Amino acid sequence: MALTDYLDIAQIIVSIALVAAIVLQSKAAGLGGLTGGDTGGVFRARRGVEKTLFNITIGLSVVFFLISIANVLVS
Repeated sequence: MALTDYLDIAQIIVSIALVAAIVLQSKAAGLGGLTGGDTGGVFRARRGVEKTLFNITIGLSVVFFLISIANVLVS
């Protein structure tokens, strides 16, 4: 297997994890946030699981971006 094959597989895995993290974040915000409804305008600080999920989402997006750039450079 070539390096591009490994990068493709890594990109698929990271993209699935990123989609899952985003869906879990929208479910944590409630059904109103999922459908675009008003959340009441109250600012909520992220704590506990929400903060961890938020940080994981940021990390996965950075990893996805770096893998995409590496895949373009190697190809």
